Amino acid sequence: MGRKIFMNGKFVDEQQAKVSVFDHCLLYGDGVFEGIRLYQGCVFRLNDHIERLYSSAKYIMLKIPMTPKAMIEAVCETVRRNGLRDGYIRLVVTRGVGPLGLAPWQCKNPTVFIIADKITLYPAEFYEKGLSIVTVPTRRNHVESVNPRVKSCNYLNNILAKIEASIAGALEALMLDHNGFVNECTGDNVFLVKKGVLITPPIYLGALRGITREVVMEIAREERIEVREQPFTRFDVFDADELFLTGTAAEVIPVVNVDKRPIGTGKPGAITKRLIRQFRARTATDGVMVYQ
Repeated sequence: MGRKIFMNGKFVDEQQAKVSVFDHCLLYGDGVFEGIRLYQGCVFRLNDHIERLYSSAKYIMLKIPMTPKAMIEAVCETVRRNGLRDGYIRLVVTRGVGPLGLAPWQCKNPTVFIIADKITLYPAEFYEKGLSIVTVPTRRNHVESVNPRVKSCNYLNNILAKIEASIAGALEALMLDHNGFVNECTGDNVFLVKKGVLITPPIYLGALRGITREVVMEIAREERIEVREQPFTRFDVFDADELFLTGTAAEVIPVVNVDKRPIGTGKPGAITKRLIRQFRARTATDGVMVYQ
């Protein structure tokens, strides 16, 4: 028995889960998505993910043919149909099938599909020892071009940066904006620690309003760690005491080396470790329980 996929209101075997070659998401990257984590039967921050999905869709004038409440239930039922307690959920809404040509108004019926499966983004050793990453030439999309706050299915900007990181022998890439400020990585938000203060790029520079990012900032404030959202450059990265990344798939992962330069002591720092512990402690309770 293979995975069960939610497709437009029905559950089908993965072999039958197909999207038309005329779907504008396939042809033009016209769609939105969310990546969501499942921990011990709890869909982590599901309401926040659904809210962001509908915000992204609203921005690109894509009307989702389900209510948020129905979407939440569809996510939970997809998890139940696949018997998962821990895993990763990919929720996608495409513009739907239409004729060749960009005109989105000719796509009458958006496609909605949900996948629930396992995921491992980074090997476990990197959570203990930390990542080495590189800065890449590809710049993050300008906020007045394709605003990165929209979690769209067009990820070519991120993919190009990921390729450049791979060529340089790194698993992740640090991306700058057009002014040279640090923005985010290809799939993760970035934080640095300097003199006990937690600093992350502000959303207005073009970073995604990450769900894990928000949770980490909440935890930091609860732990009486000062949090600042302010622009910074590679100089500040190299001069940081600690550096770490956050993302739904990555969770919270330390970075110990950027562009062959050690960060701080070259090992995961005390504040990073503390935030990792606190984040993991709440993952199985902060969300929607699938199995009652």
